[in-house]
Amino acid sequence: MYRWVIPSEGRLVDKDVMSEPSKRAILAMVVRRSGPHLLEATLIPAVLFYSCLVAVGLGAAYVAVVGWAYAALVRRIVRRDPVPPILVLSVVGITIRTLVAVVSRSSFIYFFQPVLGSVAMGGVFLISIAVGRPLIATLAGEFWPITAEVHARPGVLRLFRRLTLLWAGVNLASAVLTTGLLVSLPLGAFLAMKQLCGLGLTATAVFLTVSMSLRTARREGLAGGPYPVPIPIPAVLPEAVPYGQLAV
Repeated sequence: MYRWVIPSEGRLVDKDVMSEPSKRAILAMVVRRSGPHLLEATLIPAVLFYSCLVAVGLGAAYVAVVGWAYAALVRRIVRRDPVPPILVLSVVGITIRTLVAVVSRSSFIYFFQPVLGSVAMGGVFLISIAVGRPLIATLAGEFWPITAEVHARPGVLRLFRRLTLLWAGVNLASAVLTTGLLVSLPLGAFLAMKQLCGLGLTATAVFLTVSMSLRTARREGLAGGPYPVPIPIPAVLPEAVPYGQLAV
C-alpha cells in the first residue's frame, strides 16, 4: 500500500500500489469533485434566471443571478472557506455584465458578453501552448502531486499540450454555439438549449480528458505506480467554466 496527498483537500488516500484506476472510477471522482461547482455555477443560476424571467420579468432575473453569485461569495467568507480567485473574478464579471445590459437595455448584450469571455479563455489556452507552457500543466500540478520527473516525460508533456488544445476548443466551440443559438432562438428556448448543449459539450470534453489521460498513464507505466494518474479535470473545470458562464 502507499499513501498520497490530495493538495486541495489536505487528506491522505491509501491506494494499492498494484491497482489501476478505471475510467468509471475516475469519472465518478470527477463528478464528486466538480459536481458541486457545476451545480452552484450553472444549474442553480439557470433555474433562478428562467423562473424569475417567467414569473416576474427580465429585471428580476438579472437580480436573482447577481444575488446568487454574491450569496456564494458571502457564504464562503462567513464559513471561512477558501475563496477561489475565479469566483471573485466571476462575481465582478457578472456584476459588470448586468450593469452593461441594464444600461444598454439589451438582453442580447447580456447573453453575448460570455461569448467574449469564452473566446478570451480559449485564447489564453492557445497562447499558453504557443509559448511552450501549456495551461493544463500548471493546473494539473495544483491538483495532483506530480513529480518533476513525471512532469518532464515527453508523453506527459504531449498529454498536457493536447488537453490544453482540447479545452481551448471547448471554449471556442461554446462561443460559436452560444452565438448561433442566441441569434436563432427566442429567449426561453435559447436558455434551455444553451444549458443542455453547454453541459453536453463539457461532459464530452471531460470524457475525452479522462480517456486521453488514462491512455498516457498506461503507456508511461503510471497507472499502477506510486503516483496518481495526472488527470487535471477538477482543476480545469473552474477555469474552463467560470461562474454562471454555462448557465446564463
